[in-house]
Amino acid sequence: MKLITYSDSKGETYGVATDDGVVNAGRALYYPNIRAVLDADALDEAREYAEGRAADAALDEVTLLPPIQNPDKIIMVGLNYATHVAEGGRDTPEYPMLFPRYANTQVGHDQPMIRPKASERLDFEGELAFVVGKAGRHVAKEDAYDHVAGYACYNDGSVRDWQRHTGQFMPGKNFIGTGAFGPWLVTTDDIPDPEVMSLVTRLNGEEMQRATIDDLIFGVPELMAYITTFTELVPGDVVVTGTTGGVGAYRTPPVWMKEGDSVEIDISGIGVLRNPVVNE
Repeated sequence: MKLITYSDSKGETYGVATDDGVVNAGRALYYPNIRAVLDADALDEAREYAEGRAADAALDEVTLLPPIQNPDKIIMVGLNYATHVAEGGRDTPEYPMLFPRYANTQVGHDQPMIRPKASERLDFEGELAFVVGKAGRHVAKEDAYDHVAGYACYNDGSVRDWQRHTGQFMPGKNFIGTGAFGPWLVTTDDIPDPEVMSLVTRLNGEEMQRATIDDLIFGVPELMAYITTFTELVPGDVVVTGTTGGVGAYRTPPVWMKEGDSVEIDISGIGVLRNPVVNE
């Protein structure tokens, strides 16, 4: 099931994307948003509502928004593919490198990513995100997938000079409009094993990154276990698992996203997250 958050002429709502278009679930069910659906353990209810129902609109008639509009936490993972560690000349981390991203930095599918006035060094990072469906603390690795609701594409747009002002990544990862998330949340009944998926990033149609998800240094089970050791993950939380080699910063010459560009994150089993780039 593909869950989407979107806006139309009547405002913001959510629903299920089907081959025929969009089934509006938000104006029929009792839950105000997808996070509330997850919190109520009501995915089956949303699925049953959408099954066999005619689409309320075509996908191109609505504006897709980040699937989770109000997450309690967005946790990003850095240096989580050996190829990305190597291109930056760093040592393989002993523990996951984590940093926060804020919800107001995110945009949805086809919404513009914004290159800020403060820098020309806006880089792409194609990543797999997973969304928590069941709260957990001290989750064992073997139980990790029981706590996952589904998966989405993510572009962790990174303002590289601001990222490197200090040893803390946060400023360069939290400029407004730099984190693309979507196009939808694909639930785990459609993706029982994310490690078999592949990820490709394209800039203006040219392939820049390619990896298989099983190349992650710390996979979903390891990340779930590590993060829930120090905090509780709750329904709607987003964990973005890191990018592979090929980012613009380490190319010769460097490749930065600029106004007029189009960037795509393509993950098998999920789909394509596409965003234009504009100047602030």
